[in-house]
Amino acid sequence: MSFQKASDLLRLAEMATSRYSGVSLIDIEQEFSVDRRTAQRMTKALEDAFPNCTSRTDEERRKFWKISASDARLMLSQGIRDSELSAIEIAIRRAERDGAVPEVRALQSLRDRLLAAMPGSLARRAEADAEAMLEAYGFASRPGPRVRTDPALFGAIAAALKGPHLLTVAYAGGREPNRERVLEPHGLLLGTRRYLVAREVGGDGKMQHFRVDRITSARLEATSFARDPGFDLNSHTARAFGSYHAEAEYGEVIWRFSPQAAEVAREFIFHPRQHMTEAPDGSLTISFHAAGHLEMAWHLYQWGDGVEVIAPERLRQMIEGFRRADFPALP
Repeated sequence: MSFQKASDLLRLAEMATSRYSGVSLIDIEQEFSVDRRTAQRMTKALEDAFPNCTSRTDEERRKFWKISASDARLMLSQGIRDSELSAIEIAIRRAERDGAVPEVRALQSLRDRLLAAMPGSLARRAEADAEAMLEAYGFASRPGPRVRTDPALFGAIAAALKGPHLLTVAYAGGREPNRERVLEPHGLLLGTRRYLVAREVGGDGKMQHFRVDRITSARLEATSFARDPGFDLNSHTARAFGSYHAEAEYGEVIWRFSPQAAEVAREFIFHPRQHMTEAPDGSLTISFHAAGHLEMAWHLYQWGDGVEVIAPERLRQMIEGFRRADFPALP
């Protein structure tokens, strides 16, 4: 058996151990980018290599392969790979940057437990290899400006979202500054500005956005609440270009990139529901539906005269006169 096949078999065994329902042929096809016949051969190899591997068929006649938790010792004895450790370290640094204190502590605890399960020499080698990998990737920090965050505040918000629990906040924005509000948190938008998506208890029942940097205090309440089953954060987020939502601005957005800028623009995902149209002259048209004209204008400025706003008219007027031709590079 080749090294790659052995590595794939061990990865498949990990999947069959860690997933409660086991692993299916579709899971294997997607994870390893293989066809159905290859996936079937891999399950046969899994059964041969792990005699305690069991299989079952669900009501939809899909077959799943499972290795019980008691047989997972083999997986643990392999320890943690340097690529896996570096991924955890990167996640820790991102969480630290975002002020997500509970996530930082949870990830650090996971890292420490995984390293503790390994022999000392292997653990030290994994840590050294992971550190070298981080240096090679240049992931010492994420550059760029960011808004200051209060770790204690983010800790309270994270705990409320996880509960879910009511959150009492004092908010410096709005028509009644610093009035205490009791909120039902449903999500967090991370962009140029960070917004807590929540519904106010006793309010009109609509989701509101609260700028996190304007929340002066937050208190986690013991009372839980039922999340709105009809609310989907991803669908909600897609209604804006960035983190700012304005229903009055929501509508079709059309940008045309010049042939010189099109090659770079093709590499971007400007919106999760965007459509791209190629023109014979090499230009590229991007269209989507969203709100947030100001954040769009901030982004479009970076493209200089390489982009033209077709719609909406208000956004076109906002950037008119600011399309520079002297930028030495595109975003």
